[in-house]
Amino acid sequence: MATPSMEDYLERIYKLIDEKGYARVSDIAEGLSVHPSSVTKMIQKLDKDNYLIYEKYRGLVLTSKGQKVGKRLVDRHHLLEQFLTLIGVSEENIYQDVEGIEHHLSWDSITCIETLVEYFNRDEARLQELMKLKSELEES
Repeated sequence: MATPSMEDYLERIYKLIDEKGYARVSDIAEGLSVHPSSVTKMIQKLDKDNYLIYEKYRGLVLTSKGQKVGKRLVDRHHLLEQFLTLIGVSEENIYQDVEGIEHHLSWDSITCIETLVEYFNRDEARLQELMKLKSELEES
């Protein structure tokens, strides 16, 4: 299984390819705030572990394994953003909070959070009741 660091790289690479059609070392480094040499080392490791195929000076492509994991990581990130928004976490804290918790939750917990988000999103009255409860708790 991928380490948290590998997950960050796979998530970033997947997003870049989805948005731009390609992922360059410089774009990955900028997005993760790391040095290009660190990106190159991690890309070589991801290549060795069959998450991507890397050819020096030619670029990289995700393997089907890399695409599957990358999509799952992007979906997890988005779900956690939805969840934190749903429970009323302020917008300025959501990204940093997701970055802090996403690697520390089991996939079982992620599935439970997904079920909860779907439950509230299925019925507007449930969302309103949740917001009312949150408001009442803040007042007390």
